[in-house]
Amino acid sequence: MGTKGISIVNMDVDKVIGLLNKAFADEWLAYYQYWLGSRVVAGPMKEAVITELTEHAQDELRHAEMVANRIIQLGGEPLITPQKWFDETNCGYDAPSDYFVEKILEQNIKGEQCAITVYNDILTEVSNKDHVTYNLALQILEDEVEHEEDLQSLLEDIEVMLKK
Repeated sequence: MGTKGISIVNMDVDKVIGLLNKAFADEWLAYYQYWLGSRVVAGPMKEAVITELTEHAQDELRHAEMVANRIIQLGGEPLITPQKWFDETNCGYDAPSDYFVEKILEQNIKGEQCAITVYNDILTEVSNKDHVTYNLALQILEDEVEHEEDLQSLLEDIEVMLKK
């Protein structure tokens, strides 16, 4: 950990680590939800949905790595067990109980909307206090907004197709 990098954080570093660990838990659970959804999804436009879910899963895994790296930079330790992910998550995990494309997409849209709220809250919390974490949260927020839009577009296409 870099002492100067930590010293420029103008707020309680443990609080930042706590916020980031909750986001870290969310990212791992989102990764698994996307990954599993891409394996079990069924219905119209299945291949397009699989492609999108697989791409988003990789983005969530990349986010988890980014957040873990920042936690370590701040002298913290990322949550090290999956049970801790469930204990600390903001957004939870929705196990797919209905594999139909609409249901899988709706579950993941809900997750993205939660993630948007989480990263927006982190931005508000660290604004003008921790510039590095702010930039990290902003990068991830941009991805999460794009994910929500991608999933909603797919859902709209499927709903139009099913009405015909």
